[in-house]
Amino acid sequence: MVRTTSLLRRRLLALTLALGSAALPLASQAAGPELLNVSYDVARELYKDVNPAFIAEWKKSTGEDIVIKQSHGGSSKQARAVADGLEASVVTLNQANDIDMLADRGLVAKDWTKKFPNNASPYYSTMVFLVRKGNPKAIRDWADLAKPGVKVVIPNPKTAGNGRYTYLAAWGSVVKKGGNEAQARELVGKIFKNVPVLDAGGRAATTTFTQRQIGDALVTFENEVNLVRAEFGDNFEVVYPTISVLAETPVAVVDKVVDRKGVRKQATAYLNFLYSEQGQAIGAKHYLRVRNEKVMKQFAANYKPIQLFTVDDVFGGWRAAQKRHFDDGGEFDKIYQSK
Repeated sequence: MVRTTSLLRRRLLALTLALGSAALPLASQAAGPELLNVSYDVARELYKDVNPAFIAEWKKSTGEDIVIKQSHGGSSKQARAVADGLEASVVTLNQANDIDMLADRGLVAKDWTKKFPNNASPYYSTMVFLVRKGNPKAIRDWADLAKPGVKVVIPNPKTAGNGRYTYLAAWGSVVKKGGNEAQARELVGKIFKNVPVLDAGGRAATTTFTQRQIGDALVTFENEVNLVRAEFGDNFEVVYPTISVLAETPVAVVDKVVDRKGVRKQATAYLNFLYSEQGQAIGAKHYLRVRNEKVMKQFAANYKPIQLFTVDDVFGGWRAAQKRHFDDGGEFDKIYQSK
């Protein structure tokens, strides 16, 4: 009797394991293909709205269920994670240089900027200031961030795209107004001397300013400061400098990953959705400047006119800017080490 019971238990266990093993592929199949979007820090809320909209549209047009997962962090840090093996289906970052690095590693196409419209950048933004209610330090322009006694919160340009854009915006503001390189270096040096802490990413910098109550001004993307303003109401004010940099948000399919997993069609459709009228409207609701003129006019109240210059215009492109300013031993290292 004992032997019979023991044998019965073993057979039941074997049957349970067999059924369990058979059920796993069915559950996986029911979930549909999966995409991983590796994105920059302050795009979390954007893709929380984009993803369900795309999933619904994809289901409607193809009948296929799809799962989209997100990873967020400093743009350059995220790009390095993909280069080191994080299996992104797509990357949606905030500077071309990060995707260029992945192209150099053979992970995305060399001509990735031609794979989607507008140099593969469905949205763009710029760098503006968030100050405390009443703007007690009277911060109006880049030079005000360099004044003694002003504390400025900026994420680390070595790891965060908006840290780089802030650096370049301040430098370029001098050059575009007729100043020389020495004057630009002096201004940027004074601004970074006023930075009490270098957070790794833009969202961490926002937390430092809004929740830890550190600093007199936060410099970050226009869409980020407006979202903070919307959330916290009258505690903060948005200040637009007289001139700033055009900050693109480039996207790319990670070729090696999508081909190995068989999801190129879905990944490409996902990025194309960002250019659709629906995808553009979602971006505009998050205060990103969009490419669709109809949508841009519809959300015109979200944007204040500002003079913008490009990285190509002032710095000769991202590769040149990276090499001179942000590579180890570059201008930023020299400026910050002398702090």
